[in-house]
Amino acid sequence: MSVPFAVFASGSGTNMQALLDHEDRGAAYRIEALIVDRACAAEGRARGKGRAVYRVDFGESGAGAEVVRLLGRHAARGLLLAGFLKLLPAEVCRAYPDGILNVHPALLPSFGGKGMYGERVHRAVLDSGAKLSGPTIHLVNERYDEGRILAQWPVPVLPDDTPQTLAARVLEVEHLLYPAAADALARGLAGRRDGTAGPAGFAAPRFRWPGTEAHGGAGLGESIRNAFGGAVE
Repeated sequence: MSVPFAVFASGSGTNMQALLDHEDRGAAYRIEALIVDRACAAEGRARGKGRAVYRVDFGESGAGAEVVRLLGRHAARGLLLAGFLKLLPAEVCRAYPDGILNVHPALLPSFGGKGMYGERVHRAVLDSGAKLSGPTIHLVNERYDEGRILAQWPVPVLPDDTPQTLAARVLEVEHLLYPAAADALARGLAGRRDGTAGPAGFAAPRFRWPGTEAHGGAGLGESIRNAFGGAVE
């Protein structure tokens, strides 16, 4: 039985689409609902798969309680932030300890924090002279990008990169890494003896890299080479 999840998004929803596509291939989770803070393309992706969509004004008093109520309506046990630009209300974080994942487009703890999203992140990476970037999957708490890191995947920064070309290369890898991390979270939640989103009886997620034999696909090295267009040996 799949673990019910909800997704939070604010933009194009390409990571949500990757999560939905992975679900079609037999994921350990099922996305039951999407919550957004603004009109965005992610809404169409969710509705196209018959999933519930809610638009919430996170600036209003009581938004956190409203979100928890909506999540309860769908019995969501895990939450996935996919390009969501707001800080989650404290009520939501408290209701889902160790049950919320976010994907950040750089190697945390560098290039994170308030206001660090999208092109700003990639521009900061290039300005720093870093030779590697890549997505980070981390647990979410009440502070931006400070939760425990679950997985990272290095992506080379090429000499002629722009923020846009680096962003496109990192995003390709996000689409592989995030569904694998979501699967790990779902398996961990399924192992919690009390059946809640809380920490009691928590079974630590066992992460499986995408493309490994555990998934019946190509080796990890081949997956990386494919993602980088042959740029990595």
